[in-house]
Amino acid sequence: MKVILLEDVYKQGVAGEMVEVAPGYARNYLIPRRLAVKATAGTLRQFENLSKQAEVRRQQQQERNSELATRIEGLSLAFPVKAGEAGKLYGSVTPADIAQQIEDMLGIQLERRRIGDKPLRELGTFNVPIRLDGGVVSHVQVIVHREGEAPVATEPITEDQVAPEAEVYYEDMTDAGFADAETEAEEA
Repeated sequence: MKVILLEDVYKQGVAGEMVEVAPGYARNYLIPRRLAVKATAGTLRQFENLSKQAEVRRQQQQERNSELATRIEGLSLAFPVKAGEAGKLYGSVTPADIAQQIEDMLGIQLERRRIGDKPLRELGTFNVPIRLDGGVVSHVQVIVHREGEAPVATEPITEDQVAPEAEVYYEDMTDAGFADAETEAEEA
């Protein structure tokens, strides 16, 4: 179903745009909340200038997001947590925790869904992505340390560094594990 957005809708578009959405989403969410109207010939004529205004607002929003990204980029957040001797946390540092600390420091409210990809469950320093509107992505440094110890910034751990090692370890274990099991069975 084609609708004309009256307000900016996350992952759909900005006010004044005509977008194609699922009929149920339009009927049950967008239209009742006055976020959009059904695209007809009359509504298209009525909202022609809305698209011009939307372009100006989109440019202003992009500038605000870029400025916000630079403010966030310089942050370093520390979370004192309880952890076992191996460095595993008793619990986790969630995106909601990170959002709350950013709000306390900068006075900016961020949706937790736009922060990181998963909870942090180990001690260390992490670069956590924060996705803002307009495709702007910023990173905040998160230091997870034991309670009672001073936070120590180390080289940040990224997902690129973690994922390949895990796959290699898995492949090595499966090949070696089967080979060892076969040789033990032959020897017995």
